[in-house]
Parts: sequence; C-alpha cells; structure tokens
Amino acid sequence: MKLSVIIPVYNEAKTILEIIRRVKGIPYEKEIIVVDDCSNDGTADLLRENRAGMTALFHEKNQGKGAAIRTAVPHVTSEITIIQDADLEYHPSEYPRLIAPIVDGVADVVYGSRFQGGTHRVLYFWHSVGNRMITTLSNMLTDLNLSDMETGYKVFNSEVLKKIKIESNRFGFEPEITAKVAKMGCRVYEVPISYWGRDYSEGKKIDWKDGVAALYWIIKFNIFR
Repeated sequence: MKLSVIIPVYNEAKTILEIIRRVKGIPYEKEIIVVDDCSNDGTADLLRENRAGMTALFHEKNQGKGAAIRTAVPHVTSEITIIQDADLEYHPSEYPRLIAPIVDGVADVVYGSRFQGGTHRVLYFWHSVGNRMITTLSNMLTDLNLSDMETGYKVFNSEVLKKIKIESNRFGFEPEITAKVAKMGCRVYEVPISYWGRDYSEGKKIDWKDGVAALYWIIKFNIFR
C-alpha cells in the first residue's frame, strides 16, 4: 500500500525538516508532497536545500492551507492520501491507525479525533469549547456525528479526494471538505489520535478569527451549495 503525504507549510522553519524526517521514517512506501505557501522565515530555502526524496512546490504569494492542498492534489499518485500539518502537533506514528479503515475496505475518509481518548497536551479551554461548537454545527448540517471536524489529520481514498473541487483557500478547507464528503455519501470513520499541541509562543497560528470564518464556511458549503 502506497501513501501520498501532503504537507502544506507556512513559516515553519523550526519544524519542517523534523516533520519530513518523521514522515520519511514511517515504514510504508510513500510519496511526500510539500507545498510552501510563500513562507518568509527561511522555510522555502530549507525545502530547496533538502528536497531529495520528496516533491517540493512553492506558492509565489501566501494563499492558505486549502490552496496548498489544492496545489498538491494533482501530484498525488497513491491509493491513500494523508494531510500532514508541518508543525509537530500531529505525529506520523499515527498513520497505521489512520489508514486501517481504508485499507480494510470499510471507509473512504478517516478523521483522526483529538477528543476520543488519545494522549494530548492540556491547553486552551476556550479553544476546545469553540471546536466543539463548530463541530456540532457542522454535524447538524451534514448529519454526521464527528467529534473533531477541525482535526488536522484527515485521510482519503485518493480517488475520492481527486473528485472534490477545493474552493476555500485557508482554514475553510476543514468544514468545506467535511460538507463535500458528506454530500458525496462517503463512508467516514473516526479514530482516536494523540495530539502534541503547541501554544502561541511556540508558533500556533489559529485564533478566534479562524473560528468565525469556520462558521461562514460551514453555512456556505452546507446550505448554499
């Protein structure tokens, strides 16, 4: 079983080489597709200097996570595609658990849930409240019962992912892709994952404005599409 690992990255010079090292160390045949979203902290230079064993793509202007994934998808050649954030909050050691439902033929899409009992760093009560509210609204409109719609670990049968036109450029990718796999009638599974969260001093980027934007995208892609 061959995997395609898409790594969207923006200003992660401190972590990008380590996450690539971890992905390369996972014992699966794989292709690694890294999309630098016009970083200005040296990330792009590191990728150009260390691009052996992966496909490195570069945006000329910053567009966001969704745009980076959209750029990567045409380069996917494997049966299963994993979205891997470029920070160190999600560990590739979770891959066997994440891909198992697809390998077993029971799932088309798998979400790794941070709220189903995996080890996780204790951080930000109000972030967890906001996440659950956003996930609940998404579930009401998709009729799914996810526990963590906003998870960074999403895994796809690659043929399913290639059928989806990704429209949102930034973190709207999460509610958009959820709405679209629900409308397609995909078999969606969740598995528990561990989560090594970071705080803002360590480079965390998502804030309350992204939560407000998520509400917009949930309504747009579930009601007006």
